[in-house]
Amino acid sequence: MSSVSWPAAATSTAEYLEIVPIGRQHIAGYHAALDGIAKERRYLAMLEAPSFLRTRRFVLDSLRTGAVHVVAVAADGVVGWCDLRPKAAPTLRHTAVLGMGIVAAYRGRGIGSRLLADTLELAWAQGIRRSELIVRADNLPAIALYRRFGFVTEGTCRKYLCVDGHDIDALLMARLGG
Repeated sequence: MSSVSWPAAATSTAEYLEIVPIGRQHIAGYHAALDGIAKERRYLAMLEAPSFLRTRRFVLDSLRTGAVHVVAVAADGVVGWCDLRPKAAPTLRHTAVLGMGIVAAYRGRGIGSRLLADTLELAWAQGIRRSELIVRADNLPAIALYRRFGFVTEGTCRKYLCVDGHDIDALLMARLGG
């Protein structure tokens, strides 16, 4: 995992940011970050985070099963995450589904690249040979990030989401290898 100094928002000072495996101490911060991004209604397939108890269960399940799940932690707490959850079927255990997010105030600083690089490296070490995700077709920054890391579009999921009465396509993207 990496620890680096990142420029703080709207200041000239540096802020310490650390990328670490998620732990019990990060559950509340992860839930808050997830909820904040979901409520933006632009990036995730949910419009609000699941209940705190469901989120806690999700994180504890990640810890129990050894899923790759890292968080970016700054002075304000958890400001981003990236996780790869292996599929359950024995024939698909080499495949994992990626999820990630960065809170608005921390976007555009390379944190997503760092999270994704660390996550993919850890997943490869655990035998994950296929990483896949579904991303909104209008989320151009995320699509560009995934392409930089070798993800390719495998298909379009037409009218995949409906947000505020508007149908939104999504892309199925995948990356093979380490």
